[in-house]
Amino acid sequence: MNEPDSLHFQSISFTGHAPGARLIVLGAVHGNETCGTQAIRRVIAEIESGQLGVAAGSVTFVPVANPLAYARKQRMGDRNLNRNLVPTDTPVEYEDRIANWLCPLLAQHDVLLDLHSFHTAGQPFVMLGPQDNRGTLEPFARAAEETALALRLGVQRFVDGWLDTYAAGVARRLAAGASSREANVHYGVGTTEYMRAQGGIALTLECGQHDAPTAPAVAYRAIHNTLRHLQLADLPVPMPAQQTEALRLYQVIDRDHAEDVFARDWSSFDRVQAGDVIGTRHDGTPVRAESDGYIVFPNPRALPGQEWFYLAKRSARV
Repeated sequence: MNEPDSLHFQSISFTGHAPGARLIVLGAVHGNETCGTQAIRRVIAEIESGQLGVAAGSVTFVPVANPLAYARKQRMGDRNLNRNLVPTDTPVEYEDRIANWLCPLLAQHDVLLDLHSFHTAGQPFVMLGPQDNRGTLEPFARAAEETALALRLGVQRFVDGWLDTYAAGVARRLAAGASSREANVHYGVGTTEYMRAQGGIALTLECGQHDAPTAPAVAYRAIHNTLRHLQLADLPVPMPAQQTEALRLYQVIDRDHAEDVFARDWSSFDRVQAGDVIGTRHDGTPVRAESDGYIVFPNPRALPGQEWFYLAKRSARV
């Protein structure tokens, strides 16, 4: 098994002759999500061979954001890199060391495309940030730009409400007396939230199930479309998606015990109706849907105290 000190961080940048946006593309923030890594390396090869040119601005690729998790072929090294992402003067876990390298790199850019995949079967989708607001949780003023890019990544499904929903889950954990780091709203801050806090725009693209043969192609198309939309490559700009589905997360349910089990093999965006049994707690208590909607990010292998699944409703956002 690879030891942390034997690993290194890698970023590869290309700069055009003309001014333009500064894009950064991440792969393998979670080590078992490799579709982004494959797509990034394919695009790098195209640029280096002259098949694809960077005419303006710059693009930085990070093929493997979490080298330890990637080497171990697992989601995380010591902890989830996409939670509590912030530089620290006292790094303890390997992901703290990544943050001390990655966060300053993110801050040097204007746009982030973070490429992910998910546990169970399902259609690719984009995670949008908040609408413009002056609130304290995640103030933002560039929702129109972010949405315009999202519409051109090549997928039809759009989901928002992440940090609001996570914060509500934190409030519930605190009310129940939890003292773990998951009971802190800052633990919900990942790459995109950090990027927006630095003044940029940021999108997470969930390209499909981890091992789906189509996922790397989804990631590859998204990189190309982003380069074209931002006019970094001298190619026609992509058209926005015409048939779209927008959903908003509204509730997160944690796995309380290792013997909490799902009622069936759920996939992201399976429909649920009010009263449907989604799972059963270790003591036999059923976990039911409070209203009609969709299940998102079901994780049958979630650790106790962490997110088990999310629920979403239709939205008029896109």
